[in-house]
Amino acid sequence: MILVTGGTGMLGAHLLFKLVKANEQVRATYRSEKSLEKVKTVFAYYTQEVSEQFSKIDWVKADITDVPSLEVAFVGVQKVFHVAALVSFDDRNYKEMRSVNIKGTANIVNLCLDFSIEKLCFVSSIATLSKTVGKSYVDEEDEFNLELSNYGYAITKHGAEMEVWRGSQEGLPVVVVNPGIILGPGFWNENSGTLFSMVHRGFSFYTLGVTGFVGVDDVVDIMLTSMKHSVVNERFVLVSENLNFKVVMDMIAKNFGIKGPSFKVSLFMAEVGWRLSWLKSKLTGLPNTFSKHTAKSANKNSYYSSGKVKNTFDYCFESIESVITKICQKFLD
Repeated sequence: MILVTGGTGMLGAHLLFKLVKANEQVRATYRSEKSLEKVKTVFAYYTQEVSEQFSKIDWVKADITDVPSLEVAFVGVQKVFHVAALVSFDDRNYKEMRSVNIKGTANIVNLCLDFSIEKLCFVSSIATLSKTVGKSYVDEEDEFNLELSNYGYAITKHGAEMEVWRGSQEGLPVVVVNPGIILGPGFWNENSGTLFSMVHRGFSFYTLGVTGFVGVDDVVDIMLTSMKHSVVNERFVLVSENLNFKVVMDMIAKNFGIKGPSFKVSLFMAEVGWRLSWLKSKLTGLPNTFSKHTAKSANKNSYYSSGKVKNTFDYCFESIESVITKICQKFLD
């Protein structure tokens, strides 16, 4: 039996589909019935037998911060994919991110040890890696630097990684993947899905910041491969291409048959923007949608190398242009 946490997210839903398609025995945790509908939406992109495939999953209502509910989910499990996490760049969510990302991961690790799990695959992020001085790119050898990555999400994902590595020291076989921005269909109002929604609405602004992008299918395939492979206690950066946001948004616009963004947001404008967004959030109580970190990263150039995963698994990533074309087709269906 394979357990998947975070199965109701975009990455988790794609992972679940490939697991059931491969006839694996799968159990997944969920927090609300409403979230299950999103999984069915993703399944519908790939099969007409949505109900049949969905019913193959043993769903367990559980919260990763609640040990008793998690214990039930671990019974009879041999392998675990820990995908669940809280992603937010709003400072007001920092305490909750610490609870979900760090405490929740600690709970998963402890139960993996208690139940003698054969292997844990943990989904981290490139946010936990900081470029070493003198290097032109970031890879698995680069460590977290609090001075360079001092925002809530990065700090809590780093803390989660420390729990996973602690588990490895206590005898738990683990593998950690650090994906870049994951592009995939189905969650159009969350995380990277908002790129497609904004461009489709005719969003006019762009920045030239560079970061790593990767397709959801590549992330899932590498996770599945790493779980079956003999490799343990290793991490892998998962980035198909390093691109600036203008290029990515232009690719999306081209597939929608519309004009791409044309108004460049300078660093100064971004600095003003995050302050106004912070003030609006304080006055209205609404979520801060443009944080200080978002403003800086939007104009920052960060390059990542996936050489290790390519060499270890002889893997070839799908181009981002191809990934975007497929996602846009599903958006328009």
